Amino acid sequence: QVQLVESGGGLVQAGGSLRLSCAASGRTFSTYTMGWFRQAPGKEREFVAAISRSRSGGCTNYVDSAKGRFTISRDDAKNTVHIEMNSLKPEDTAVYYCVADYSISYRRTDAHEYTYWGQGTQVTVSS
Repeated sequence: QVQLVESGGGLVQAGGSLRLSCAASGRTFSTYTMGWFRQAPGKEREFVAAISRSRSGGCTNYVDSAKGRFTISRDDAKNTVHIEMNSLKPEDTAVYYCVADYSISYRRTDAHEYTYWGQGTQVTVSS
């Protein structure tokens, strides 16, 4: 069982930056694929980024709209995963969710395939 708690959301102007963090419980954090999804009002949850377990190289995957602007990273010693978001746009406004799964590839982008979810943190980008 893994519990995930996000932090770092808030209000930022377009072009600004935010760093979201996700603290995970459990002693096997390093064995989980970690990721981020987001959900804007009236829209389905969307894959944002994922990172493989460190022993698999810490490989990363991003949705096209995040490439070059967002960076996902993990700190297994602290059981945390971060996403650094730069050059934010109003269309990035959403609730951002931290996700985890033991057996999934970091290439998977379907929300239904991730077992563990945090409660979400709101990110609002004003124009």
